[in-house]
Amino acid sequence: MGNNTTKPSSLIVLISVFFFWGFVAASNDILIPVFKEKLNLEQWQSQMISFAFYVAYTVGSIIYYIISKSSGRDILNRIGYKNGIALGLVISACGTLLFIPAANTASFPLMISGLFIVGLGFSLQQTAANPLAIVMGDPRKGSQRLSLAGGVNNFGTTIGPLLVSFAIFGSVAVGGASSTLSIENIKIPYLILGAAFLIVAVIFKFSSIPDKIESINDDEQPELGLTERKSALKYPQLVLGMIAIFVYVGVEVSTASNLPEFMKQHLHIPTDKIAPFVSLFWASLMIGRWTSSVGAFDLKAGTKAVLKFLMPYIAFAVFLGVNKIANHDLTPFYIYVFVIVALIAGDMLSKGNPARQLLIYSFFGITALIIGMLADGMVSVYAFISVGLFCSTLWPCIFTLAIAGLGKHTNEGSGFLIMMIMGGGFISLLQGILAGNGLLGIQFSYIVGVACFAYLAFYAWKVSAILRSQGIDYDSTKDSGH
Repeated sequence: MGNNTTKPSSLIVLISVFFFWGFVAASNDILIPVFKEKLNLEQWQSQMISFAFYVAYTVGSIIYYIISKSSGRDILNRIGYKNGIALGLVISACGTLLFIPAANTASFPLMISGLFIVGLGFSLQQTAANPLAIVMGDPRKGSQRLSLAGGVNNFGTTIGPLLVSFAIFGSVAVGGASSTLSIENIKIPYLILGAAFLIVAVIFKFSSIPDKIESINDDEQPELGLTERKSALKYPQLVLGMIAIFVYVGVEVSTASNLPEFMKQHLHIPTDKIAPFVSLFWASLMIGRWTSSVGAFDLKAGTKAVLKFLMPYIAFAVFLGVNKIANHDLTPFYIYVFVIVALIAGDMLSKGNPARQLLIYSFFGITALIIGMLADGMVSVYAFISVGLFCSTLWPCIFTLAIAGLGKHTNEGSGFLIMMIMGGGFISLLQGILAGNGLLGIQFSYIVGVACFAYLAFYAWKVSAILRSQGIDYDSTKDSGH
């Protein structure tokens, strides 16, 4: 399969960009209640923040596809992966500049336009970075390497809401005197972020990250026992995987972005006190991905088993530490140590097989959402937050399964998968509409997430048979999935 060893320095530079995607995505969940409150928006209108950001991924992917097809050559193969990611970072930096006029004039259209441009840049970065993470080493450990990158992404999602919340509410009196809240405060963290984008773009330009993916080529086909197909869309694992990415990002984003409204309505918690709970949702993804990423390293079986237990609690300790620094009361969160046990059990049962892990965590996600809808108070809050645990490794599982065996069509397939990130916008908007008092209400609107997980369980079952028929079996070797 080409180069089976991962150069640690290259991998570290690559996964740094995953941090930014998480920081911005999770920070949106703080912007939503702030703009809803200050601009008197309906719940569905406030969800336009998520909608604009995630639909940008689709628009970016369509632009990528059209340019590649019209020029007769894949963009990344022409300009190189490093240049592609650097260009994406520059585009995102341009988007952050719109936060200056958006904040100064309290303009909602300018705000979501800025987020849209940031998302356009992220689209190009993701198209390049995800397949790179999978192939920079042993391909059978690709999903675990993607989990490692995802763990860094979720360190960004864990501290993003806290830093943005501090920037916005830092001068607000305890108790949430929202009348003193100024939307102008939002521009500072985004301008700092824009500067960081530019710095990392320069680092990428001069890094040792490969400019081409050598291992994904026609020479992969004999090993996998596949016949060449004319287009990525001729592979059923990809087509069904595109729907899976759409509903997976949808359930992840909509669960988090509707959480502040649920907590305000059912627990009467003020907007400025919600950030730690949003942070815990995204930290839950970090907990799961750090746990899964243990498999990406060549460790002895005993060491690996111990780390599978320790790693989720180390990640949880990071969440507690960050919130301690932010002077938040940690007492409500200690109970979560027991919820994490479910994640560990699911990880052990999956035995590193991405399809099996997808199936198990989808069932766990359905269970969590049903508990959240039927219970109330903090039980519901923690049930909804625990969805983050069960979403944690679904991206690498789906991505790995969907591009398995695509050979030279991998870039094209990756672009199609990134296109489906728009699910985060459409499904959070759908839930926001259903959350209206005349319809399901905020609590029962989470039935949308149950439907998403049901499809993911179906995909996990179906894709195993599809891949086996193509000669790909993640259980076929002793090493599979590690």
